Amino acid sequence: MQRQSWKAGNMLYPVPAVMISCCRQKEKPNIITVAWAGTVCTSPAMVSISVRPERYSYDIIKETGEFVINLTTERLAYAADYCGVKSGRDVDKFKEMKLTPVSIDGVGVPGIGESPVNIGCRVTDIKELGSHHMFLAEVVGVSVDETYMDETGRFNLNQSGLISYVHGEYFAMGKKIGRFGYSVEKGAVGK
Repeated sequence: MQRQSWKAGNMLYPVPAVMISCCRQKEKPNIITVAWAGTVCTSPAMVSISVRPERYSYDIIKETGEFVINLTTERLAYAADYCGVKSGRDVDKFKEMKLTPVSIDGVGVPGIGESPVNIGCRVTDIKELGSHHMFLAEVVGVSVDETYMDETGRFNLNQSGLISYVHGEYFAMGKKIGRFGYSVEKGAVGK
């Protein structure tokens, strides 16, 4: 097996492509698309996003201490890309992409109504790391689209058509190949 050594770089893929909404009081809300977002802790529920300081949304999030992570689906892929390449200084992204601002418990920032999950966040710390600064945040509210609830009350997020980002490209999530703990269940056979 042939291998190449490359200079150190971020090659941890796939990652979620998420739309981050943010807003200053009495201003239009904005959306930035980020691929560097993740879970940090379960108790308390915490997440992180990394944003370049020169981005328009950076100062909004830093000043307000709030943002909403909006999960992105195949249906939202075009809007996610647009919101990642256009600046909120120049355009109203909610208006241009015909997205619906919705209230999210715990924050004064709207979520995106077309997203299957909106995660309201309050910044607890900012780590200045270099090209990007990482916002650590506590989850203070979650809103889910009832379209994905079944008759038993189970939320079927996997049916929403989530997308991921891999090395400059967007991908639809693939087929299910297992579930947490399946490798140690009785009768499990290794591959």
